[in-house]
Amino acid sequence: MSDKLKLETTQDRLPFRIDGIDEKSHARACAFTTAHNEVLTPVFMPVATFAALRTQRTPDVQELGIPVLLANTYHLFLRPGLDVFRKCGGIHPFMQWKNSILTDSGGYQVFSLSPSVRLSEKGVYFKSYVDGKTILLDPETSIRAQRAIGSDIMMAMDVCLPSKSDETACKEAVETTAAWAEQSLLARGDSWRALFGIVQGGCFPRLRRTSAKQITSLPFDGYAIGGLAVGESDDERKEMTALTAALLPENKPRYLMGVGTPLDLLEAVHDGIDMFDCIIPTAFAQQGVAFTSNGVVALRRGVYKFSDKPIDEDCSCPACSHFSRSYLHHLVKTGEYFGGNLIGLHNLTFYRDLMAQVRRRIMEGGFRSFYEDQREKLAEGDKENPATPPRRKRRKNRSRLGSYEVVGQDGGIHSIRDITSGEIMHSVLDPFTEAKALYVEQSSLRSDITGDRNPEYFLWDVGLGGGANAMAALLEYENLRQEGRRLIKLNIISFEKDLDSFRLVLRNPGLFPYIRSNAPREFLRNGIWLSSDGMCRWMLLKGDFLTTMANAPVPDCIYYDPFSFFINPGMWSVRAFRKILDRCGGHPVKLFTYSSSVLARAALLAAGFHVSRGSSTGLQSQTTAAFFPLDISSGFPLLDKAWLERFKTSSAHSDFLKKEGCEAVQSVLDHPQFRDPGS
Repeated sequence: MSDKLKLETTQDRLPFRIDGIDEKSHARACAFTTAHNEVLTPVFMPVATFAALRTQRTPDVQELGIPVLLANTYHLFLRPGLDVFRKCGGIHPFMQWKNSILTDSGGYQVFSLSPSVRLSEKGVYFKSYVDGKTILLDPETSIRAQRAIGSDIMMAMDVCLPSKSDETACKEAVETTAAWAEQSLLARGDSWRALFGIVQGGCFPRLRRTSAKQITSLPFDGYAIGGLAVGESDDERKEMTALTAALLPENKPRYLMGVGTPLDLLEAVHDGIDMFDCIIPTAFAQQGVAFTSNGVVALRRGVYKFSDKPIDEDCSCPACSHFSRSYLHHLVKTGEYFGGNLIGLHNLTFYRDLMAQVRRRIMEGGFRSFYEDQREKLAEGDKENPATPPRRKRRKNRSRLGSYEVVGQDGGIHSIRDITSGEIMHSVLDPFTEAKALYVEQSSLRSDITGDRNPEYFLWDVGLGGGANAMAALLEYENLRQEGRRLIKLNIISFEKDLDSFRLVLRNPGLFPYIRSNAPREFLRNGIWLSSDGMCRWMLLKGDFLTTMANAPVPDCIYYDPFSFFINPGMWSVRAFRKILDRCGGHPVKLFTYSSSVLARAALLAAGFHVSRGSSTGLQSQTTAAFFPLDISSGFPLLDKAWLERFKTSSAHSDFLKKEGCEAVQSVLDHPQFRDPGS
């Protein structure tokens, strides 16, 4: 720790006290004071991403007595921009909010939302979704942005990876987070604003302990637990929360980031957490979901069409005081904005009251019994009207076709699984969301097909599967056309030898909304689809890709999405990638794939591609982008000599040698991208 940071320990920017501790758990009731108000804990902070709560009027939320809101630095940095906040005196007068505001660092959104992210020792390079400019977000920039926004509590910049990232990636993230934490403190300078450090480490207890030791050695005003609620199981989240909370100082606030449901909050309070944030109360409200003292009520259900009861008879919020479940059911079914507004007000009230009840029980010494009672109630569905599936006539099973079946994933998404191998297409994220982020956005399709640089653009969709990748590209074209952009002709060529997975998705449009279009049906029926303006063409080449590619036009870009090496090794071989380059005949091409395996990357290198790290998606901390010839303007970080050294010393080296031979290994070792510049 620098001498300058040692002096920071003498300043008390966030006066903090402990008002009560439960003897039978780690729950505690505390208080801290910001420049705007006193905050009693446990406290839930609703999320005002763009300086506004979803569907809510700021005065109504203020009236509820919500003590702290969370605003998003990443989004506010890009729009409206820091000059706006400087001119109007900060976010409080800008959005007319009187109580405290906490801003996150922006790092999580950069890693999770931005395509073509490039991590360096300095910070993170990303492309703005507003104007496409490349921006460096580093600790100094993040703190400068938060100071300009004018929050009461700022967050140090950290590296937030999916919780299922491997231990090596998590270890690197922990080390970078520690370095950025100290830089964030130095960037804060003599500002009066409080600053919290963030503990990372994924689901690895050893790394959590290391990170906690690093971060708590620095004079932050509070400490947060990051990197959870991003893909791990409930049990893993509880385990890591309890472990990390026990490592944090008792004399500072403890903040669990991005969590969650009322039950999540209750469990975390039990483990010693003071602060929470999540979009759930307002996001669920837009779907007609209300939290009540008798379980979760889904107001979209037909059982409420004639119900004259309020959402919750024990609640005094505006929705429960004036409106019936019948009326709210009507608003939800018709998609009226007012429905989300009223149910959101109710949910915010429920969260506020739950935190107040928890605090009171801790102060009175009865938290343990309250915890045992509420954890059962909060885990239940609608007790008054339990959902029972209606009896239906037996019908043909639409969830299976050939060797494929539809499977449900966490979060209500659905994917296609190959029954024989067990491999799932788009196994974590919604298929369309993953296709858009991994392929369409990373490949810069939007910029490639606008303007008049080329008369036509040819896109190979290798592995049609459920059609998500091709549909993501097609819908991106349609969006640009509706925006009135000048477009070149887009040709999408999909390769597939077994169309049953695509047919299965078409059978279940309710589970795969991206398929609700005439295009995929016409495409399947005729083997080709043409847009109404004649400028977008989608063609099918059925059969073995390595054979049928000879009949396809030379590609400008390839979405490479066959089954994995273990299921389809021939598609990940040096021979396959060399055939692709031979077909291109020297024409520039870029290739994007979900795989980040050493064997796949080595095969691409040996074939002659230049290979880079792609952005993270789902459980993968990296994907792969490949180019021929080298495209230095792409913004993707090339695999470097450090990767080559790991390749040479790993078991993958011997596996690759056995599979591809000495010549292929030597081609990797001698690849031009590993040579020193100018050599």
